[in-house]
Amino acid sequence: MNPPVERCALVMSFDREAVRIPVLALGKGWLAVDKPAGMSVHNEPGRDLCSFASAFLRGDPADCGRASFDPAFGVHPVHRLDRETSGMILLAVTREAFRFLANQFESRRVEKRYVAILHGPLDRPEGDDARGEWTWPLTKSAGGRDNPEGAGPLLESRTRYVVVDRSAHYTMAEIEPLTGRTHQIRRHAKLAGHPVVGDVRYGSNRAISFLRRNCSFDRLALHARMLILRLPGEKEPVTLETPDIPDEMRRLFENDRAVPV
Repeated sequence: MNPPVERCALVMSFDREAVRIPVLALGKGWLAVDKPAGMSVHNEPGRDLCSFASAFLRGDPADCGRASFDPAFGVHPVHRLDRETSGMILLAVTREAFRFLANQFESRRVEKRYVAILHGPLDRPEGDDARGEWTWPLTKSAGGRDNPEGAGPLLESRTRYVVVDRSAHYTMAEIEPLTGRTHQIRRHAKLAGHPVVGDVRYGSNRAISFLRRNCSFDRLALHARMLILRLPGEKEPVTLETPDIPDEMRRLFENDRAVPV
């Protein structure tokens, strides 16, 4: 039997690059990290998340052993996370762990929870169930500000949301994508009339300029908070989550709460 999930307080720290990446948990063949906004997962060799994780494991034999790192296999993400989005991402460091984990994502057996700050007052759903759902069909590939649905065949797309809190101009929501279209949360939020704050692709240029000039806010307000899935050696699903949302998102929301309406 594999060892149990190890909760961590490790940090991949690269002072020369001014990069600090929290390692949230690790186990045999995998590690979960809290990716910063603006960092590519695997498209910039030497500067992306997988490159930093590989350097981290190669540089510390103790951590390498705990994760059973296979240098010949390297570090590979088992699911997607946009460059602009921060938060939880699971990396496989052995071929066996990659197959085990990737199969769950491909068969939609993993629960994903995000926290987003949205423009405007998103209404709370009526009735006993506090969850709402966006069901606009989307293309498989990304859209744009003027056509968030995308060009091409439209596919069933479902995104569940819960209103967590409101400030003067924004809504904080917990969001769960139930299908897997590119930029699904961002596109559905745009179609709902409540684009994600700081979204340069689907939001308005005027809002982006205001946030940068008046709030020193220059990122997408979308954070991957939680994954619920089975891990190698575990019989039951476990929950992996980041400790909190990023400071810059919380500051923006709390400062806006103090603004007179």
